[in-house]
Amino acid sequence: MEKSYTLNQRSGLILEGGGMRGVFTIGALDNLMDRGIRFPYSIGVSAGACNGLSYMSHQRGRAKMSNIDLMEKYHYISLKNLIFKRNLIDFDLLFDVFPNQICPYDYPAFAQCKERFEMVTTSCESGQACYYDEHENPQRIIDIVRASSSLPFVCPIAYVDGQPMLDGGIADSIPLLRARSQGYDNNLVILTRNQGYRKSDKPSRLFGFYRQYPHLREAIRNRNALYNKQLDYVEKEEAAGNIIVIRPEKPIQVDRMERNTQKLLDLYQQGYDAAASLQINF
Repeated sequence: MEKSYTLNQRSGLILEGGGMRGVFTIGALDNLMDRGIRFPYSIGVSAGACNGLSYMSHQRGRAKMSNIDLMEKYHYISLKNLIFKRNLIDFDLLFDVFPNQICPYDYPAFAQCKERFEMVTTSCESGQACYYDEHENPQRIIDIVRASSSLPFVCPIAYVDGQPMLDGGIADSIPLLRARSQGYDNNLVILTRNQGYRKSDKPSRLFGFYRQYPHLREAIRNRNALYNKQLDYVEKEEAAGNIIVIRPEKPIQVDRMERNTQKLLDLYQQGYDAAASLQINF
């Protein structure tokens, strides 16, 4: 059944994270760019923040290049990185070399962008979500998106304005309520899991991690239950006709740290096709 969405001044675009599952979102965003579709407000979490940045700067294909096309050449996800850089993902490559040299990010285009774009992080001190809207300072943009993507346990703590932060998905994986609080009640949500997916309700085991941040520990412990609650809410709102959702149609075979480029290409195409099937009215 073809979906229809009407774009207006109260339209918001919500981008879930999910690591390499975010290539589904990349495909969807490339389709939106191919059709010249822009939203007054967008908000991205983790991989959704990374991919959303290329959408905001109108750089069609850039996110696909950095996430898929260059994967085999640079091997930026590996246990070697975890051993030598204390990070499963080579963030120096992704957030320095790529945007400044290999896949240059168009900071001036983003600075001139009239639409709002927020990125979500989780404060280590409060365990609560933080929302940042930075268009002009390149280093601060990188600090925010790096923090939004810093997965607990396998990535070091990142800092924004001197404050310790981790992955935005810990505190707000699907920031639909945030969009509504900002006055955007006509929302398109792009998820990276199929309908009906739920995480285990078992609290996460933290062992000795983050003892100096008790609120963060509590947020990580309850993250799965919060995520499932957000999915319940999204599906309820979708059924009521209050939001439109784009998601993979079936359980996907791509892991959060997937390195198989063919699987990534297939998921990218699924995202592109899913967005292409959405009729957008103005």
